[in-house]
Amino acid sequence: MRALSEAPDNEFRHVRFVLTDMDETLTWQGRLSARTYTSLERLQSAGVRVIPVTAAPAGWCDQMARMWPVDGVIGENGGLYFARAEAGHGVVRRYWHPDESRAKVSERLREIADSVMTKLPDAQFAEDQPFRSSSIAFARPDDPAASDRIVRALRSAGADVTINNLWILGWLGGYDKLLMTRRILAEQYGIDIDRERDAILYSGDSINDAPMFAFFTHTVGVSTVTRYLHQIPVPPRWITRGPGGAGFVEAADAVIRARQ
Repeated sequence: MRALSEAPDNEFRHVRFVLTDMDETLTWQGRLSARTYTSLERLQSAGVRVIPVTAAPAGWCDQMARMWPVDGVIGENGGLYFARAEAGHGVVRRYWHPDESRAKVSERLREIADSVMTKLPDAQFAEDQPFRSSSIAFARPDDPAASDRIVRALRSAGADVTINNLWILGWLGGYDKLLMTRRILAEQYGIDIDRERDAILYSGDSINDAPMFAFFTHTVGVSTVTRYLHQIPVPPRWITRGPGGAGFVEAADAVIRARQ
């Protein structure tokens, strides 16, 4: 892992897609700065497609897809993809699970959530749980042992599990950020990520970004990724000076500079 400031000026010259985590990668301490938002616009103006790939709930993703300068949003750790419709104010929605099975999956997730709360009455749902459509999110306790108990309870109930800096997330289907990225880039953009890894840069900061860091050629961790490196098997190739959105601005500047 090297400082992004040391990257050659042409390192990212072939990048056409910037995929990025959101919480504490685009944001910092829960806020999105004007500089970071402007960087999203600058990337698009430079001809780069921008897609947040986040554990954030469907409700947040709907707003991002409608109003942010992005080309789409992969949300709930891969459970869904939302993009602004080509005409009007609508949103096009794609889900990992086919429509005919989504109700059954949702019912099973409710059963798992009830099971966890019965076993661990001190566990708390994330505040955004009402806005989720394909996952269960628990607030991440300060006590690591308490977090481990929630993770074990979810797994024992048959859920897939990951952790980021805000949530302990459970879902069904065996997917993750990378698998949904593979599907969406193929279906929506005609990109085979195995053949065109050099066309994609990924930025992130946490444990659930590990599959993306391991797969892509161009990976950037914002500075706070160092908190989680012991749980990330393959670290990002580059690291920024700044945390959160300030780090993302560094990554966006590097891509734009290389393309010029």
